[in-house]
Amino acid sequence: MPLSLAQSQIYGQLFGDPEIEALFSDSAEMAAMLKVEAALAQVQANLGLIPAEAAGFIAQATATLPLDPAALASETARNGVPVPALLAALRATAQAPAQMHYLHWGATSQDIMDTGLALRLRPLLALWESRIQAVLARLAQLAEAHAELPMAARTYGQIATPTSFGAVAAGWGWPLIAARTRLAELRPLVLQVSLSGAAGTLAAMGPRGPEVRAGLAATLDLADPDHSWHADRSGITALAGFAASLAGSLGKLGEDLILLSQSGLAEVSLGGGGSSSTMPQKQNPVAASALVALARMVIGQAAILQGAGLHRQQRDGAAWFTEWLTLPQCCAGLGRMLGLAQDCLNALRPEPEAMQAQMETSQGSLMAEALTFALARQMPRPQAEAQVKALLAKAAAQRQSLATLACAETPSLDWAAIKAASLGQAPAEARRFAQRLAQKG
Repeated sequence: MPLSLAQSQIYGQLFGDPEIEALFSDSAEMAAMLKVEAALAQVQANLGLIPAEAAGFIAQATATLPLDPAALASETARNGVPVPALLAALRATAQAPAQMHYLHWGATSQDIMDTGLALRLRPLLALWESRIQAVLARLAQLAEAHAELPMAARTYGQIATPTSFGAVAAGWGWPLIAARTRLAELRPLVLQVSLSGAAGTLAAMGPRGPEVRAGLAATLDLADPDHSWHADRSGITALAGFAASLAGSLGKLGEDLILLSQSGLAEVSLGGGGSSSTMPQKQNPVAASALVALARMVIGQAAILQGAGLHRQQRDGAAWFTEWLTLPQCCAGLGRMLGLAQDCLNALRPEPEAMQAQMETSQGSLMAEALTFALARQMPRPQAEAQVKALLAKAAAQRQSLATLACAETPSLDWAAIKAASLGQAPAEARRFAQRLAQKG
């Protein structure tokens, strides 16, 4: 088994997400850090803190430095961060010691790395948002088209009462609407510039430090937090919480699809499915299973990531390293989940005949609640409940339908009306979900 399934040549197409993995590549990190160093020098030159000529040399060096991550490896292993090696490479490229003296003026490694991370998280959040929207669009189609398609609802794995497949699809979608809203709220917490200096005081930049930070934020189109956040990882932990919550919602979709497509139910079909090496009849729900497995992984990584928010003093290497080890997997895993969810839903087809067959199992006992409340309009509710329990026992013993026995015992019952009302608000909720998306896009 390879160390990284996502980047494995064997397993990568199942678990990998090349678009998001590219944002966490060595080259992407180097490019982001170089962009931050160049922007910092330009802002400082604009404010007169360093010579304009120096900013020009720094910009030229960052633009021409070859992106060779391997060149940073040995120094990173010794220093724990790649920035010192990156600075050395920049100075060597420029061959202008007097001008490169102003490179990284008053900043610290974490400033460059955290700001570079924010630059890479911006397209990540945009990818998540577009994929959430695609999943929601498909769920809206399913909810609208099948708002009144009846099926058995299940609680504790047991048939409960009728619902509609459209309402089930809406149930998968409502948490994603909430996630879309939370994503918009997450952006200003995560996409922040970091510029605090060695111990969070910006002392090396003197009284102009806040101006530099604000200018850097404006140049890079990031938020200015107006304070140091070296040890304040609330933005990252908020990102982890978002990922865990959305992974749980998508994982629930996967779990439901596995159950609904299982042998003996087959209330939905999921396209071709995966084949077995020895059982030719099988069509395994591979994508749905991967969705569930990734949900467990993302939730687990998010928990570690939130734990890494516990930083000691002004900076904490161990907590920061833990963040590095978990954040990329958490983000890429969630991205792949959104792609898998879209694949599953695009292939999904409800099977009305199978749904009807399941509703008729156990002599139609899923209508027990509806029958109880219909009878309760004619007699005290405890009496109605006792009568329905007796009818259920009789239906099971005689293998007759609950409807037949109820109508025989109480001829005044309008069974068609009872059955029609048993869906409750399911059709309306399905349509309300679809309309919400139509209104807000």
